[in-house]
Amino acid sequence: MDALDKLTILADAAKYDVSCSSSGSDRKAVKGMLGNAAPPGICHSFSEDGRCISLLKILFTNKCIYDCAYCVNRASNGDMPRAEFTPDEVVAITINFYRRNYIEGLFLSSGVVKNPNHTMELLVDVVKKLREVERFNGYIHLKGIPGADQRLIDRAGRYVDRMSINIELPTTQSLRLLAPEKSRSEMIAPMGYIKEQIAEYKALSKRFQNTPSFVPAGQSTQLIVGATQEVDLKIIKISEALYNRMALKRVYYSAYVPVGKTEIATPNQLNLLRREHRIYQADWLLRFYGFKADEILTREEPNLDMEVDPKCQWALRNMHLFPMEINRVPFEALLRIPGIGNVTARRIMASRRFGPLNFDSLIKMGVVMKRAKYFITCSGQVFGGIDLEPMKLKQQLIDAPKSQTSQMSMFELYPGQFSGGGASYGLSV
Repeated sequence: MDALDKLTILADAAKYDVSCSSSGSDRKAVKGMLGNAAPPGICHSFSEDGRCISLLKILFTNKCIYDCAYCVNRASNGDMPRAEFTPDEVVAITINFYRRNYIEGLFLSSGVVKNPNHTMELLVDVVKKLREVERFNGYIHLKGIPGADQRLIDRAGRYVDRMSINIELPTTQSLRLLAPEKSRSEMIAPMGYIKEQIAEYKALSKRFQNTPSFVPAGQSTQLIVGATQEVDLKIIKISEALYNRMALKRVYYSAYVPVGKTEIATPNQLNLLRREHRIYQADWLLRFYGFKADEILTREEPNLDMEVDPKCQWALRNMHLFPMEINRVPFEALLRIPGIGNVTARRIMASRRFGPLNFDSLIKMGVVMKRAKYFITCSGQVFGGIDLEPMKLKQQLIDAPKSQTSQMSMFELYPGQFSGGGASYGLSV
């Protein structure tokens, strides 16, 4: 099988892995080296400033010794054509694609062949040759192999910009059910080690100027949604714990896609994709809006509403806090008002120093009034006659006209716009 045939198979097999977006790495151009990674990063969709970024996204191999029920590359899936690169082939393809301006970086993952250590050694060989032999200075995102020796994780971390260790399923119980050959502890342990090494190298860099970097763009992970029966509250609490304990840059979510023969029973796929979207929105509230998992959802209401976004769902459950006076409430309270995003809240805070705001001012600042009008007052005035009874208000939010899609600005981050999982999501805030 030639390299082009392998590339066709292994690029297609990699499409189910969604853990690629802005890198956050600042690898500047260096004389005598090829490429660079700018702070906006390398991804396969849109960056935060509206640019389309490309990278070579492939598996080293889709052969795998494991038979995980949710994975398209599972050992028992006889319908899947199999292929395996050599390290030199991956290096050659990456450099050739870069020289032709097809890509700006590499995203490399792999099935597990023989054992985790053997597979990780092959991946380390790829990134080492790219950096030391080809002098490639562009962005590299590598998927670490759970169960691989810590020394291999350490070696890889010295060459790559970002590393991911996928925990795949939300709980130990679900992993035992669908992937009994894998160990939860083997997934968590390397994440903890990477966190410690990142902190150690950052501390050393403050003392010694020429300290090498270690996973400078941080680490991420991926959760599959819908293959097992966990409620959304469970998933969001797990993500919250990973952000707090492992200092992850991102948790990515992937709606389970049944491919080939499978015994996993799933609901309508459209509902799973909508659920994935809502979980991304809830994740955004965790990371940038000051929410806790137990605020977004509760034991009495453990799942996200498919009809309204998570912030509206929270607001409808806490109507005793509304309406808020837009000219008086602090920044943290502004972030909790549906229709007001992080950027817009900062604009409001800056503008209030020069005088009170009215509804026209808010519209010009980018406030989504079709949602915000139900939850705010301006100098004591409400936006028309509004019934604050939660059920009636929810129906009004659902019935609100959808805004027209417009061209994204290259230079301004619109309130609530973000990229997740290889697709651009408009966060309803």
